[in-house]
Amino acid sequence: MFSRLRFLGQSPSLWVPLVLLAGAILLRQHDPQPIQQLRNLTFDTYQRLVPRPYDPTLPVRIGDIDEKSLEKFGQWPWPRGLMARIVDRLRELGAAAVALDVIYAEPDRTGPAGLAAMLPEDAAFDSVRSAIQAVPDPDQALAAAIARIPTVTAFATQATDPERPQELPLQKAGFAFAGDNPADLLPSWPYWITTMMPLQQAAAGIASVNAEPDFDGIIRRVPAFVRLPEPGNPTPFRPTLAIEALRVAQGAGTYQVKSSGASGEQQWFESRGIAMVKIGQAIMPTSANGGILLYDSGHQTERFFSLADLWNPDFDAAQVAGRIIFIGASVAGLRDYKPTPNAEIMTGIEIHAQIAEQIASGTYLTRPYWATQLEQLALLGFGLILVALAQKRAALFGLAVALIGIGGAFGGSFYLFRSQGFLLDPLYPAGIAFVIFVAATLLGYIRSEREKAFVRGAFSRYLSPALVDQLAAHPERLKLGGELRELTIMFCDIRGFTRLSEGLDPQALTHVINAFLTPMTEVIQRRQGTIDKYIGDCIMALWNAPLEVAPHGRMAVLAAFDMRAALIRINRDFATEAAASGAAPIEIRIGIGINTGLACVGNMGSEQRFDYSVLGDTVNIASRLEALSPVYAVDLVIGQETAATVPEFARIELDQVRVKGKAQPVRIYTVLGDETVAGSAAYQALLPAHQELLAAYRGKDWPAAEQALAEARRLAPDSLAGFYDLYAARIAEYRADPPPADWDGVHVARSKTG
Repeated sequence: MFSRLRFLGQSPSLWVPLVLLAGAILLRQHDPQPIQQLRNLTFDTYQRLVPRPYDPTLPVRIGDIDEKSLEKFGQWPWPRGLMARIVDRLRELGAAAVALDVIYAEPDRTGPAGLAAMLPEDAAFDSVRSAIQAVPDPDQALAAAIARIPTVTAFATQATDPERPQELPLQKAGFAFAGDNPADLLPSWPYWITTMMPLQQAAAGIASVNAEPDFDGIIRRVPAFVRLPEPGNPTPFRPTLAIEALRVAQGAGTYQVKSSGASGEQQWFESRGIAMVKIGQAIMPTSANGGILLYDSGHQTERFFSLADLWNPDFDAAQVAGRIIFIGASVAGLRDYKPTPNAEIMTGIEIHAQIAEQIASGTYLTRPYWATQLEQLALLGFGLILVALAQKRAALFGLAVALIGIGGAFGGSFYLFRSQGFLLDPLYPAGIAFVIFVAATLLGYIRSEREKAFVRGAFSRYLSPALVDQLAAHPERLKLGGELRELTIMFCDIRGFTRLSEGLDPQALTHVINAFLTPMTEVIQRRQGTIDKYIGDCIMALWNAPLEVAPHGRMAVLAAFDMRAALIRINRDFATEAAASGAAPIEIRIGIGINTGLACVGNMGSEQRFDYSVLGDTVNIASRLEALSPVYAVDLVIGQETAATVPEFARIELDQVRVKGKAQPVRIYTVLGDETVAGSAAYQALLPAHQELLAAYRGKDWPAAEQALAEARRLAPDSLAGFYDLYAARIAEYRADPPPADWDGVHVARSKTG
């Protein structure tokens, strides 16, 4: 080992660049946000240098709710009757489709029903009310106008509850998949605000108008689809505004989605997720989660016309004829401005129009599936070249190679951007190349002046025995989004709590609960358990999350032993308190259920409030086991998976039980003690008698079962007396009324408590 360190000390130009290179590749694989941000800024710069050329012949325009429109038609919101006239006017001018970036969530307050509702409840106003109700309904007029031309109405997804329950937006299009169903890849939203149902029913399409920014606030992509909570629907998706407008303009009825698992879509080293979407005749490449990258042309005034001009005699009808017309606002106070790669501020409606233009023209930016691998291979190859040059101490030549490499990386990346629309990152490989070059040129000085310090640093770096806290050092191990992993679950509650609580006033009951939960919690945490929740007098705990605990089944059983000891102290304290006050003493008895298996663990709840919790059959069975503890007159019941983790403990099989809600029987155990108890003569004598009892019982050999029962009673501790009473009663019952011939010895729990 020492000779190896001497070699490393003599050859830092080899191992230091290799370490830097390996670390850089690993860091790139992890891809933290700062690296993503640098990459995004590079691609933003490309778009500013070569923005997408605006083509005024494309069939996309924006009908603008601008200052001129407000001056002509009045303040916003406009009456629905006016909007119906606008839609009809667009139809008359030959629009191919209309996409409304306006959400009409409630009926028009200026409609007959709204005006009539404002009148006093007085008979004197009945004639006025009747006259008002005879006026045409503007919502019906707008619905009729929408029905006369392919129109897309809008809804907005929300992460927070808008506290205005609404029906799900209608699904106007079908979905056909080649490959995997992309449900888990699409952005999912729990809440929404949508256009009122009569307008949806009249529309040819329904679409989301959301476009979520990156973490720096810039809009760089728009999802093709969003996912809504719609149980029972295998395709709970809704399109976004641009692609739905293109669908209805083409008269297409189905989105065709090609994703990983389809022929040709499982690519080099990685699964791509979603690959492309076909909308009528248009084929649109997407990112793995269905995003469409924005190729930003910047703000273009030619893209807009004022809705105020629609009836002007000199209005150019070619602005509308055969085009998809997006209707949205640019006026201050109504506009939805967001930054994009090529504009400090841009209206949301112009972003949607740009996406439609990209699809209509087939002009896309793509991050190829092989981009990450190519960038890492380029980094590896370039880095190894510089490492080889460092061995020769060719600083000037290395500088020339580094500069050529950096220039080549940026030049090649920019060429592929201009010619193919590919987004390949040159900045990270170039930056790492510069770091490696600087390190290589400094190594000679480090080797000659700091050799001894360098060797000591190498020992410290590679041989340090210090342990770092896992959660602080490896926060990636805390997976809050939810994961499936093997856990051990414990439930513990007070036996007869209802009867106990009836005899105590609220203050006394609170004291009892706190005096019980506090030491039990300390015991669990001392054994590396995590408190999931308190449910009244019940404690739910888990092991092996959020950090790994090995062996977690054993730690949970040891915690149960400690809880037995803690309970003795708790009851002793209650007895002391009772003696001092002259009250009747309180004695608590507990039941504990422990089960081990796979479960889903993570943050569960809403963005406003969530808890780190666990779900699954493993949890349900643990709860059932705890409920069975009084049935078997023991304080601890564990499942067979947990029992398998503590073969060295003094385990006693209790029964085979088919718990409520489960078809397969579960073998259940109690544990009398640890290895010391398991090695005792008393346990070694009891175990064969107990096993003989279970074998005879399951074999329906009642005389042999009674004989083994008597022997087990004689050898067992007092804590098992109630358990053997249970078997004595069962044997007597089966002797009097034998079970059916196909009885398999499994006890069927008819309720959660046995």
